[in-house]
Formats: sequence, C-alpha cells, structure tokens
Amino acid sequence: MLKENMKNEKEEKILFVDDEESILDIASEYFQHKGYQVLTAKNGLEAVKILGDKNIDCCFTDINMPEMDGLELAEHIRKTDNTIPVIIMTGYPSLDNTIRTLKNGVVDFLIKPVNLNQMEVCLKRVLRERQLFVENIILKKEMEGKEQLERLNRELLYKVEELNILNKIMSDFTITSSSSDVFKRLVDITIKIIHADEARFYIINKAVKRPFEVTAAISIPNKANKRSADTDKAVEKLIIETVSDEVPLLISENKGARGLPKDILSFMAVPLAIREKVFGVLTACIKKSDIRFTEKDLYYLSFMTNKAAYVIENLALYENIYENLFSTLYAFVKAIEARDPYTQQHSNRVTDIAIVIGKEMGCTSEELDILNFAGHLHDIGKIGIRDAILLKPSSYTEEEYNIIKEHPIIGASIVGQLGLLDSEKQIIKCHHEGFDGTGYPNGLKKEEIPLLARILSVADVYDAISSDRAYRKKMEKNKVIKLIKEGRGTQFDPDVVDTFLKLYDDGVIEKII
Repeated sequence: MLKENMKNEKEEKILFVDDEESILDIASEYFQHKGYQVLTAKNGLEAVKILGDKNIDCCFTDINMPEMDGLELAEHIRKTDNTIPVIIMTGYPSLDNTIRTLKNGVVDFLIKPVNLNQMEVCLKRVLRERQLFVENIILKKEMEGKEQLERLNRELLYKVEELNILNKIMSDFTITSSSSDVFKRLVDITIKIIHADEARFYIINKAVKRPFEVTAAISIPNKANKRSADTDKAVEKLIIETVSDEVPLLISENKGARGLPKDILSFMAVPLAIREKVFGVLTACIKKSDIRFTEKDLYYLSFMTNKAAYVIENLALYENIYENLFSTLYAFVKAIEARDPYTQQHSNRVTDIAIVIGKEMGCTSEELDILNFAGHLHDIGKIGIRDAILLKPSSYTEEEYNIIKEHPIIGASIVGQLGLLDSEKQIIKCHHEGFDGTGYPNGLKKEEIPLLARILSVADVYDAISSDRAYRKKMEKNKVIKLIKEGRGTQFDPDVVDTFLKLYDDGVIEKII
C-alpha cells in the first residue's frame, strides 16, 4: 500500500516506513502540519517503489518489517542514492543492530516510543547535513573555487568530529547498569568532551526545596570537591531557573550579571527530563582555561542528557525498578551521611538492628524486606535540610528543630513520588512518632503507628544516642539502656522494647554495633 500526503511541489519530501499504520498516521499528520510533504510505506518493498518515482529528502524507517526490513532498505538507499539520509526507529535496540546500521550508512538511531519533537529536531539536523553534503559533491564536481571547497571540507571534518563524539556518548551509555552509574558517567563524559573544569549532576524533587548534588567530577589537579557558599547559592539559583524554563542555559562569558562569582568564567546548565518532567540538571563550568562554552557544547550536553534519560527510564521500566530506585535513593543517603562524619553508617546499623528485632517478633519475609528498604532510607528527607542546620556543632534553636522535624515528611514525599509501596512511605514518615502520641510529624499513638515504624524507632534512637554527634559525645551503654527502658510505653512500644532488651542481653545487638 502506498500513501502520499502533500501540499505543493516545493516542500521537502519525507518518507516514513513502518508496518504499524498508527505510527504512519501520526507521523504523517504531524509533519504535514509542519509544512513537509509526507509519503508513507508499510514495508521496504513499497518504499523502494516510492524511491524510484519520487525525489526523497529523508527517510525514517522501522527495522522489523515484512518482505524487506529497515536495514535492507537502508542498504538499498546507500547504494542507489547516498545523499538520502536514513534514520532508524526501533523498539528493540541491540548492539548488533547498531553496528549494522552504521555499516549501512544510517545517520541516526531513535528508540521507540519516539517523541515527535525529537523526530523533528533530528529531521532538521539531518536535512542541514544533507544540504551540506550535496553542496560538497556539487562543488567537487564543478571545482567552483578553492576557498569555498575548503570551507565545506572544514565543516565536514567538524561534522565527523561531532559524529565521533555522539557515537562515543552513545557507546558509553550502552553499558550502564544502574541509575547512579548513569549520573557518574554524565559528569565524567562532560569533563572529557567539552573540556570543562567541573561537572556536577543535581537531582530535582519538589519535596526538596533546593537542588541536591549527587555526583561531581573535577579536572583541576589538587582542587577539593567543594565550593564556597556564595558559589553554591548562585549555582542553585541558575539550576532552579533552568528547571522552571525547562530549557538549557548557556553563559558563554561570565560578566557577573547572573550572580556567578568571577572565578567561574563560563557556565552551562542542562535539564534531564523523563516523561516531560525535569528529573535532574547537569552543570558544567570553566575556571582556568582560555576556552569558553559554545552552542555546540550545549548541543553535546543536551544530546547526552536525552540519551541518559532514555537509559534511566529503560532501567526503571525493563530491568529491576526496585533495585535501581533503591540504589539511587541509598546513594542519596550515603551522600547525607558523608556530609556528617558522625552519622556515617548510621542507616546500615539502624536497619540491621531493626531487622533482628523484626525477626524476633515474628515479622514475615515481606515485612522484613520492607523494613530493610525503609531502614536504609529512613533519613533520606535530610536531603532537604541545609548543612548549616544539619551539621550545627551546638544544640538546635526551636526554629531549627522544627526544620529538622520536617525530614520524615520530606522523605515520605520523595519515596511516594516514585510509586513505591505505601507501607514503605509510612515507615519513613512515622519513625519519629511516639507511642504515647508525643512524637512527630502527626502525633500518632499506639497502633496508629505502623508496627515496622515502631520497631525502627527503637533501633534509630539506640544507635543515635550510642554514637558521637557534632554537639555531644556518645552516651555510655548502661545509660542508653536505662533511657530505652524509661521510654517503654511512652516514646516506645513496650513489646518492641522488651524484644530489644532480650536481644541486647543475649549479646545480639552488640555484635551489630
């Protein structure tokens, strides 16, 4: 079946080849509305017939089709008219298919479901490249001036360099195994391809009032991975602006107008969006060299964040969503603990203590799994608490303590937005509730508090007062046990306390600590 939609003979002709009629209809309507002539075919043989009758400017094709697949069609086009750019669309990407497409002269490789805006951006780019390619062929044939030919050759070399960089980005993201690995690769590749002095990736979450730095890469030798408070504040402001605008930000030459300190000479911030919602922001800056960021650098980072977004989404959808989310969230917790040397390994110890209590109390394996997840992440809400309060070396003021008390709500919101079990969210939210109703954030009491949260509460308090803090030394063990006993029936569930004390007397708790 052949299908052609067109307005006039002057528009560029785009051929879409796919055995799914709905995809052809959607693409035809969208690109016809954008002013292109659109032709469609349901398989490679139909496409070959169109190519013989019409002058095509670009071809989008699926891989898996009856009679003649997309790779065979690409090979046919390469042999008959290598000026026609071919873009592969597939829902089943593989290394073998990627290699075969490169051999067949395919110029881009899109993973279904493909965003129409992304297809349009890709189309405009390849049409510009095709025009450049055709011009170069004509100039070579006609020898119309050495200067113009050299200019085009330079542009072609520039394009080859660009394609090499884009291929490098694609290959680097094909072997990622977790979301945290993706974040690390983002900053590492940024340092390499655009010669940035610093690259940092921030997670954006509406439950947290400020961007949270997940990972960073520094190319300047002997420089600490820290910045001044003024620099952090200025960068946070630009990140929030980028999130609000949902478009990349380029400050090629910092002249102080945007609040950046003078030691940052050039700056970029690029959003990473998943399902049209900004999930994170990649930043890069130059501090010491004579080079400055350009629109081309911005294009590279935008391309990279788009690929990273696909990888993150695929990891979440098609591999193990639970383990990937846990790995990502736990990386946040480790980052929180790294900010405060007094709380390092706190979440691990609390989880281990809570699990042995849960086992002793007869919790099911499913409940223990939930306790393991929530235990490691119970303090994730502290992402939203500024270091000036969280790491304060003296006692909190009433206002500061009220801010600290927000962390269970922030943590529950972060976990809740990821669509995980409500039971996990409730444990994180309720682990500071008191058995007698005097806790926070909601003043719940007795059975209103989930059992697993009551277990976590005892484990959390025991480890907290048994460990040094910035504002106090750890409490002696006999005083710790005395405090736990005094909290029986008031702050803590009596049954949980009794189980904890039995395990403590048997030496089980001490082995964990």
